[in-house]
Parts: sequence; structure tokens; C-alpha cells
Amino acid sequence: MVSVEPFRGILYNREKIHDLSLVTSPPYDIISPKMQEELYRKSEYNIVRLILGKILPGDDERNNRYTRARDLFNKWLEEGILIEDREPSIYPYKVEYRVNGKEKVMRGFFILLKLDHEYRQVKAHERTLSKPKEDRLKLMRETKANLEPIELLYMDEEDRIMEEVEKHLDRPCIDVVGYDTFRHRLWRVQDDELIRFIKDELRDEVLYIADGHHRYQTSVDYAREVGAGENDPRNYMMVVLANMFDEGLTILPTHRLVRTEQKLGEILEGCRDHFHVEEIDMDREGSPDRISREIQDIIRTDDEHRFALYHREGVYVLTLKDEKVMDRLVPERSKAWRTLDVSILHKLVIEGVLGITDETLEERVKYTRDTATAIKKVEGGEFDLSFILNPTKIEQIKEIASMGEHMPQKSTYFLPKLLSGLVMRRF
Repeated sequence: MVSVEPFRGILYNREKIHDLSLVTSPPYDIISPKMQEELYRKSEYNIVRLILGKILPGDDERNNRYTRARDLFNKWLEEGILIEDREPSIYPYKVEYRVNGKEKVMRGFFILLKLDHEYRQVKAHERTLSKPKEDRLKLMRETKANLEPIELLYMDEEDRIMEEVEKHLDRPCIDVVGYDTFRHRLWRVQDDELIRFIKDELRDEVLYIADGHHRYQTSVDYAREVGAGENDPRNYMMVVLANMFDEGLTILPTHRLVRTEQKLGEILEGCRDHFHVEEIDMDREGSPDRISREIQDIIRTDDEHRFALYHREGVYVLTLKDEKVMDRLVPERSKAWRTLDVSILHKLVIEGVLGITDETLEERVKYTRDTATAIKKVEGGEFDLSFILNPTKIEQIKEIASMGEHMPQKSTYFLPKLLSGLVMRRF
């Protein structure tokens, strides 16, 4: 059973923090070192100092990025920089943004979710790694708080939940343009009837983690570590729930950047075993943005497995000849997994043609969601080639998660990312 509850959110005090754009940030896991520096400079109260503090010379067990986050969090609460709401609420949330030339609005709401330790009704589509979990667990141990939310999706084809939520929205308590240039708006709702409706609607749902696999598992690990009982506040976490059918959600592809000593001709010859290989005759003197749009238009498809290979010596479209080859190579996997573009690319090309194994993958393959970057880094000589993919479909994510399988790393990139610093919650 899915169990959700309102909670007393912690928000920045608008009497002391007049410009929220100076204190909010992207989620911790997409903050680069350069971005971290910029966020630090924006404000002494930027949430990056809590969610991704700097590592300093001389750090030890008693003084480190996690203990400093704890001390700052408590200090900001004591000084009234942060204020905890008096009454439990849910916090409806909308993000207005532009992607691929389209204006979109993602709708959801902050709420507490009871942890499903066994993943029976909360489904994950990515495998978690030990280092990120260890990092987030250290932060949680010290702060005893959810400093930023994760995002989960529920299925509501009739959009009943958000229709009811939107009846209670008037003037938002937060309206800010974030680091991402997206407009983020937040409301505070304490209506008992609405909350009962949401609890009833979600009770028998299955939820799918969109963003935050490591933080979800960290919360489970922490609850087990402290022996949290069923209704212990530590057995709940702050999440944003959104409708899987919301047209405001976007999934971007994650392209592969590859280092290899193999010659292009040898690579193409290896690909021809399983792919139709076609060279694209295109002007490559223009801007990477124009070239990337042209390539994406060429590989776009609804019913084939197709991606582009970008090399300084040429651009090629690879189209899979027959899905059955994956049935032979990975019969232990589900059909949904075997027919993912990223699974096909990794098994047949990255592993089969380029000889890149799990042991060498991290060293030889990097990732970007920006197609122009996938082109520029090859043209600049930083990588030998890149593979440009189509986005994974939401139905594929649902099917694979429902079966308890995990996609290859970096299979999905959801937009919009949730802005950190809007709402926090302590246990």
C-alpha cells in the first residue's frame, strides 16, 4: 500500500531572503565543480552549502562537508533564515520551461512518502552505486533531514489528482526563475479533504522513481540503520509526485562519447553484421546546434532502432536489422530490456564491436544529454566518436521497472529537474 502524509515544510524566510534565485540550486548530482563555485558566490545562504558542500584541506571525521552542512542547517533555523511551517501541508509545484522549441508546464506536489523497503509498490529502473549512496547517507546521518526531494511518477490517465489539487491554488508562495532559467512556482495547501482524496487515490497505486534512485535507497538504508518503525518519521521521505501522463514531462536521450584506437572503417565493418550502415551527406561546417538538429531529425523513428555515429571522418546512421539478435545474446533479459536502444547499442556496438567491457566502460565512455556537445567534443579531439540516440520512452521505463529490472546506466534524463531549496524537511 502506498502511504503519503502532509508535513511541516522548511522554507527560506522571505523577510530575510528577498531573492530566492540567489539561494536555490539544481539537484546535487548535476552540480559541476564550476557550478558549485558559482552557487557559493551567489549567497552565503545558498542551499549548495548544505547539499554539496566543499571538501576542504584538513577535513577529518569531526569537521567535514557533512558536519558543516549540519551546523549550517541548524544555524539557519536558529537565525530564522529558514522557517519550519506550523501546520502540516502539501506543496503543489509547477515548472514552466522550454525544450526543443516547445513551451511546457510540469505539475506535481511535495508530500511525504512512506518508504517501501522491498520495492513492491515503488519501482526503480536504475541500479544504484555504492559511492553516491555512501555520500548521501553521511549527509543524512548528520543533518537528519531531507534537504531536497526526489521525483516519483504515478499513473492517472484522467488526471483526477492534479485537477483536484489545482482547485486549491491561488497566489503561489514562491515564484522564482531558477539556475536552469525555468520558472518554478510553489503553493502551500492544508485542506484536509484534498489530502484525504490524494491518500485514497494513491493507496493502490504503483510509483516509479524518475529521479533520485540513490537518495531513495539511502533513505531506506538510514531507516534500517536507526531501526525506524512503520510510522517513525525516519521511515518517510520528502518527494515530489507527478503524473506519468503529464505532457509537461520530458525525457531526453543521453548520448555516448567514446575513446577508441580502432579505425573508422574497422568499426563500420563490425557494425554491418547487425546494422544497416548509411553515411549522411551533410554540411559539417555550420554550427554544432544546426548539425545536431539535422542528425536528430534523421534518426527520429517510432518503430526502428536507429542512432547516429559521429566521427571526424564522417557521420553514419546505424539501423538495427533484426531484434532477434538480442534474443540470442541476452535471453535472460526481458523483451522490454532487449529492445531498448541503449541496450542494443551497448551490447552490439560498444561491447561487441569496440570491445569495451564493464571494467573499462567508466574510463572509455562518457555521457552528455546535449547533442551539440556530443559533436563538439569529437571535433575537438577530446573523444574519437560519439553515438547520438533517441530518447527512451516512458512506457519502456514503466515496463522495465515493473519487472524489477534495471536499465543500463544513463538511459534516461528527465526534465525539468526539481529545484533544490524550495522546501526542506527534518525528521
